[in-house]
Amino acid sequence: MKLHRHIPQYILLVFRAGLLTAVTVVMYVATTRLNIPVVASLNDKVTHILAFYALALLIDFSFPERRFDFSKVIALLGYGFLIECVQYFLPYRTFSLFDLSADLVGLLAYKLSMPGLKYIPWLRWRWIIPERDGVE
Repeated sequence: MKLHRHIPQYILLVFRAGLLTAVTVVMYVATTRLNIPVVASLNDKVTHILAFYALALLIDFSFPERRFDFSKVIALLGYGFLIECVQYFLPYRTFSLFDLSADLVGLLAYKLSMPGLKYIPWLRWRWIIPERDGVE
């Protein structure tokens, strides 16, 4: 399936670099012993929701040829589960299904906000209607 309009490669590279950076930062924050003031000032579940909302947006914009579908959700939930598994083995962290649930809430919040995001001019390109070339 071709995109209706050409999306410049540099835009995809910016979002993919953002995704890689976000994945790295989230893993660091989730596994560090350090107290990060910005993160510490928010409720733990709120930080999970915000982090996974941002990750959902970044993965969706990094790979616009696919909808925000089950595969993107499973990839991000798998990443959240990986974080929880790593935290299980850290003496200063704990494994929490509530954290994983907050991650899912962040993904659902992104999905529910998609109709509104389509009205933001610099994000609109993400939802260009694909051309039909005889194959779906």
